Amino acid sequence: MTYDSGVSGASEATSKTVALRVLVYSDDVTTRQQVILALGRRPHPELPELEYVEVATEPVVIQNMDAGHIDLVILDGEAAPAGGMGIAKQLKDEIYQCPPVIVLTGRPQDAWLATWSRAEAAVPRPIDPIQLADAVIALLRARVPATR
Repeated sequence: MTYDSGVSGASEATSKTVALRVLVYSDDVTTRQQVILALGRRPHPELPELEYVEVATEPVVIQNMDAGHIDLVILDGEAAPAGGMGIAKQLKDEIYQCPPVIVLTGRPQDAWLATWSRAEAAVPRPIDPIQLADAVIALLRARVPATR
């Protein structure tokens, strides 16, 4: 038997929340899997679930970004032949209201390069799940309307 009080509850609002789409680019499937495993389906209880779009080539990144509906972009700065920093710069230059971008750098000292690419954040490799989640949460909170 199902009981419906007629009052919308928080669980109903949560179930209707649209997932946030996160594009993860790397030519290395292992790197993409590390990012997805580090973040999981829901890195913070105040955020909706994440839906991942895995991409291995630059043309497919551009195709997905042109199509829209991406809330956050995570780019591998060490990918080849097109590195994530160059792609980040291109996205920021060419896409109106480009979603936030996180660049995975080869080492912490490379974070300054992310400023050239206009990425909002840089996370060094090897990937620290807490550091990556903190960057993702900070950037996605700004894109999600307050529920309270």
